[in-house]
Amino acid sequence: MVALRPMKIAAVTLSGPVATLEPLRKRHLAGLARAARGSDIWQYMSADLSAADALVPWYEEARRLEKTGGQLPFAIRAAGDGALIGSTRYLNIAPEHLRLEIGWTWLAPSHWGGRVNAAAKLLLFEYAFETLGANRVELRADALNTRARKAIAKLGAAEEGILRSHMVMSGGRVRDTVQFAVIREDWQAVRATLAARIAK
Repeated sequence: MVALRPMKIAAVTLSGPVATLEPLRKRHLAGLARAARGSDIWQYMSADLSAADALVPWYEEARRLEKTGGQLPFAIRAAGDGALIGSTRYLNIAPEHLRLEIGWTWLAPSHWGGRVNAAAKLLLFEYAFETLGANRVELRADALNTRARKAIAKLGAAEEGILRSHMVMSGGRVRDTVQFAVIREDWQAVRATLAARIAK
């Protein structure tokens, strides 16, 4: 049996024609604070970053987890005007199992329904499968968040089940989480789907 080489995770900038994902750093906070003001963003998230004082602890925790190798957070920058419009990350990274999750994704409401989310996902999937050598990329959504669930399913990700009573949200609600995954055998079909959405 051939031994598989563990994934080597390091900060990297991922660039495309619609969006650029930059390793999250303190210099991004002012721009992200402006993008995070919409309260609708946080309805299904485990934290609410709409208040100015919420962003710094979120950033510090993301950086701490990056330093331990558990996560790799990004700031999302629009390619056109260069504005900071949201964030996403790799998390639950298991290098020895060639597995990671894409999550903690949020965008300013002005970019909902556009091409940015698909472009960011394409960059993340492409880097995970083509450069890191991942066998499996997971995605999760609040069971009540039908918009996110439909968006993930439209990528071609397989819905694998529901993690019951999985998380406690910032308002105290206990969340059920729907788990999805894209495995290496799915990747080319997912890539074609995302590329077609970006080209529209």
